[in-house]
Amino acid sequence: MQKTVRKYKRGESTGRNTKKILDALTLDEMFDKFMTFKKTEALAPRTIREYYIHFDYLKEFLGNDLTNEIVTLEDFRGYIGYMLHDKELSPMTVNIRIRTMRAFIRFCYTEGYIGTPIHENFKPVKAPEDTLESFTPMEIKKLLTVIDETMYTGFRDKVIVFVLLDTMVRISELVAMKRCNVDLKNGVIKLEAMGTKTRKAREVPISTKTSKLLKEYLQETEDFGDEHLFLTYDGHLMNHATVRINLRDYGRKAEINNKRVSPHTFRHTGALFYIMNGGDPFSLQKILGHSDMSMTRKYIQMTDTDVRRQHNSFSPINSIFGK
Repeated sequence: MQKTVRKYKRGESTGRNTKKILDALTLDEMFDKFMTFKKTEALAPRTIREYYIHFDYLKEFLGNDLTNEIVTLEDFRGYIGYMLHDKELSPMTVNIRIRTMRAFIRFCYTEGYIGTPIHENFKPVKAPEDTLESFTPMEIKKLLTVIDETMYTGFRDKVIVFVLLDTMVRISELVAMKRCNVDLKNGVIKLEAMGTKTRKAREVPISTKTSKLLKEYLQETEDFGDEHLFLTYDGHLMNHATVRINLRDYGRKAEINNKRVSPHTFRHTGALFYIMNGGDPFSLQKILGHSDMSMTRKYIQMTDTDVRRQHNSFSPINSIFGK
């Protein structure tokens, strides 16, 4: 499908607070400067790759390399419309690309490469807020029953399930865990800064049951001689894909067909259970590694059944008249 022809006068400024442009630069040249700056922030390699990918999507829409003297707000508004209506991308996908491009254009304005704050006038689109998927206790038990823990890989995967659910870590944080950072005495696992999404070190607590499983697992894998915690059957570091595929296959064996069996679903489930069992959102935010509470709130959305169960336990009427 051909993209919509943009009907506006090229070079027409629609921004505010115009200022003098320092140098004549193309979008490609400005983006190279932007990425040189972003690489000084010690971002994860995946994040750096995504910046390049999202810029390529923008260039595909624009069709040619514009200069800073003629780039306008309408270029980006047209791009948003193109993604939503021509490409029919989901609002969530569109918003990821918008945030990347806003960061780029904000940098260009701050550095004096463009004369108007275009980034202030194109913002993420409204997206429906769906309840994030989570497992029920019964589904987790069903999942564990199909894991053959008499084999090393099965026992390792059982430990992974417990650690994912107990610590609520991201998959990238799980595979980056190191043996030396598992503190069984104090019941925590330290996540090193370079292994976290936010590039900030943090400690995640583990329960007594998870500690016991980890103690056994650490003893069993001691002879591998690798610093990382979770290893393949021949002693090499596990990658994201292997963990995802294994969990997906266990989900199929357990006949959990109504939701995605993935590391992220365990993260959502752990967060929801934490709150429903009496945990507070502020400590949960720290465990999850979120920089603000808005993301944490998304992780603890409850289903109608969850709300009814909580209401039965904490109804104001019960506190007055008893159950």
